[in-house]
Amino acid sequence: MAFFDSHQVVWLNEKKQRQRHHHGDPTMNSRERVLAAMDHREPDQVPIDCGATPSSNISAIAYNNLKQHLGLTDTPPTRIYDVVQQQVQPDDWYLDRFGVDVIDVGRAFNTRDEDWVEVPGHPLPTQEPADFPVRTTAQGVREALSPSGEVLAVMPPTASYFDQSVYPYLDDYPDHYEHLGDAMNKVLWQAFAHSPWNRASEPDFWERLRANALHLRETTDKALMIVCGCNLFEWGTFLRRMDNFIMDLLEEPEEVEELLDHLVERHLLTLEKVCAAVGDVVDIIRFGDDLGMDTGPFMSPTIYRDLFKPRHTRLFQYAKANSNMKVFLHSCGSIYRLIPDLIEAGVEVLNPVQTESHEMDPATLKKEFGQDICFWGGGANTRSILNRGSPEEVRKDVLNRLEIFSPGGGFVFNTVHNITPDVPPENILAMYDAVKEFNAG
Repeated sequence: MAFFDSHQVVWLNEKKQRQRHHHGDPTMNSRERVLAAMDHREPDQVPIDCGATPSSNISAIAYNNLKQHLGLTDTPPTRIYDVVQQQVQPDDWYLDRFGVDVIDVGRAFNTRDEDWVEVPGHPLPTQEPADFPVRTTAQGVREALSPSGEVLAVMPPTASYFDQSVYPYLDDYPDHYEHLGDAMNKVLWQAFAHSPWNRASEPDFWERLRANALHLRETTDKALMIVCGCNLFEWGTFLRRMDNFIMDLLEEPEEVEELLDHLVERHLLTLEKVCAAVGDVVDIIRFGDDLGMDTGPFMSPTIYRDLFKPRHTRLFQYAKANSNMKVFLHSCGSIYRLIPDLIEAGVEVLNPVQTESHEMDPATLKKEFGQDICFWGGGANTRSILNRGSPEEVRKDVLNRLEIFSPGGGFVFNTVHNITPDVPPENILAMYDAVKEFNAG
């Protein structure tokens, strides 16, 4: 894979000369840096994310291994804010040490010690939200439960995340959608939502969301993210199961459309409240919908345009019209063929930029879409290099990617999806050192 061309090399040399002139001192604060990148203006240095979303984060296992490697055994307990994927809420020491420029407003919730309980089986003190209803069987399987005691998700003792075990519409679509909310509450992603959404049922939630976001805005210069979900394709797979829903796209498009229309109406109600509460405070709203496999999209562009694009457009454009927030979409896999449609629908920021998937070559993505979309991710190969390579291989991989993605802005550094449990601490340090080296010129 060719990572850079002669024009990018010229740009890189000019960038280094400018940074030497400024002695490498940053001239922007974190929020300004992220906003500049999303506006396709070249910031003073490449902005960095880790922890602003549950898909741009670090696993509790990797986080604890890093803390042990650094000798940080007397820091506060590691807190798992996304229990499904076992991702952490990075502590201030992590944000400061690695120059992270953006945070999730969810970190302003669950701030009391009593909001957390200890999780066994970790080498360092590790906690998860106290309201997470989970039990451990005699065989060591962790079972996440509904209020009635139904097992909605499981994590075997050798696993590092929870698997869905209930698919409410597995047998067929319902006759009506009066109880769609009840069905959605049986899906692990909603039943065990991360902060702030694990507090969404509380009567003063929306007032607290605004107050907490304003507090973060006043006490930190970091860009603020709110994770809102509003998935469409993924909700079909959560409710019907992946195999059934993919067949439904071809065999039962009318049933699919009816489900999607009900989902859109529910999502618009949530978006209305989010925009009213924090649309003038938060910088980025994160939507999610995994549209790609490793080999290509889950559906043809034609099916995407017929079934999903009009509905995505309604959601994305509502956020754009009713807030100051940038529209961020998390979509895994090979989605090259859908990117033009996503841009037309209103996507301004794309994550995780899964560059090892088919047709997701970094240079091609930057050349064809770099003027229209901000790439948030793609900064380190988590499939075979960050987890299996040497620190020097990590350094070279990261520097090559930075040389491609950063010219002219339109890039926020993050790994390709989360830092997984098998990533050695030495490689995490090598990755961030490479970003620092690039930013210093």
